[in-house]
Amino acid sequence: MTSVDKQSINTLTGLRKASFSFNCALFFVFVSILGGCDHGPEIIKITGSKMGTSYHVTIVADQPAPPDLAEQIEQTLDRVDQSMSTYKADSEISQFNQQDVGEYLAVSNDFDQVLQIAREVWQKSGGAFDPTVGPLVDIWGFGPTFTGDIVPSDSAIQKILAGIGFDAVNRTENNQQVLLSKSRPLRLDLSAIAKGYAVDLVADLLEMNALPDYLVEVGGETRVSGLNPEGQPWRLAIESPSPQQLVAQVLNVQVGAVATSGDYRNYFERDGARYSHTIDPRSGRPTTHSLASVTVVADTCAEADAWATALMVMNSDQAVDLANELEMPVYIIARQNEGYNVSYSETFTPLLATNERIEAQ
Repeated sequence: MTSVDKQSINTLTGLRKASFSFNCALFFVFVSILGGCDHGPEIIKITGSKMGTSYHVTIVADQPAPPDLAEQIEQTLDRVDQSMSTYKADSEISQFNQQDVGEYLAVSNDFDQVLQIAREVWQKSGGAFDPTVGPLVDIWGFGPTFTGDIVPSDSAIQKILAGIGFDAVNRTENNQQVLLSKSRPLRLDLSAIAKGYAVDLVADLLEMNALPDYLVEVGGETRVSGLNPEGQPWRLAIESPSPQQLVAQVLNVQVGAVATSGDYRNYFERDGARYSHTIDPRSGRPTTHSLASVTVVADTCAEADAWATALMVMNSDQAVDLANELEMPVYIIARQNEGYNVSYSETFTPLLATNERIEAQ
């Protein structure tokens, strides 16, 4: 494939940051009429910056959109900002991380929903996904503080391992209020799921405004519904891990969410060994398998986001086996000799765009 229409395709990058910050959003609204037709649908594009990254919303509107739609999207993303940013001292997640063992914190529905999705992925993945992994990410130098690419000692890793674990995050309900506590000192980091949840909130907002044809993307995590401006299913591109940043695969998606996790941009090398930012919460160490990226398709972007991280921790066979067991569409690119090898789950096949698969060489 040499080119793909930029209006109907979104490239999913494999970059996963260990943490994210929230910037003041600057949004721009672009409106154009499809093909110059006097009676065609209105194509609305809303873009901006949030969560330390960019966001893009494309809407194919058969009816007028609310005049304040950009502001509504801004406010929706701000909900995730105020709830889940570890860079805000008064956010819900910061309050939880600062509280003592046994103390209770009343949390919002958004925070509760994200934690429930995270808990389900944590359980089904056998602990491969764990939002309490932050201290391990930090000690390996992939957190906000640079450590000089130093490999931590076994004793330092074991000490931190003893303190993490999503099983220590406790949820109770009291008078229709959700309360969180922790049974040992730990802190949460929801960066591997919060962007996906933000995508879902924006998608839900569009549907509530009777705008069912859309593409919503935040930092590479994407959800689509309906048809693109050409009246066809949305076409999403999976990026190749190669230095040339080529397209590895094009997908046809009409309804669903897509998220990619990869290890080929954030790593360091020491004494001939390669250390990826993908940390296995069970061993406390970077993964050493051949996986370069994992792309997941799910009903919600929060699920796709979390599962892409979880499966990235596993090796290719484990990831495909679990995906088949859960009937989850998954596309995997793994290193092989000097090139790459592609594999995918059984339910991924229908998503492959005809004649647009590029084998990773």
